[in-house]
Amino acid sequence: MLVLTRKVGERILIGDDIVITVLDSRGDGVRIGIDAPRGVKIQREEVVKAVTEANVEAAGATSAADAEARLRAALGGPAPRTDR
Repeated sequence: MLVLTRKVGERILIGDDIVITVLDSRGDGVRIGIDAPRGVKIQREEVVKAVTEANVEAAGATSAADAEARLRAALGGPAPRTDR
């Protein structure tokens, strides 16, 4: 990992077409601006992790048929037919 010290207004160049500019520094936070081509994905790590966890949780959920059966049982309705 490359570690750099920059002041407000200074830039970091990545390759030929990505520019990171330090916009502001307040307390323990730093505001940065990123200029990059539209095709380059720029995402915050915590957002990617949250989406990944939500997708894993959704994939582990029960099937629609199981959910319907549990709902019918909870409501006191007849069980779904399985002889179709």
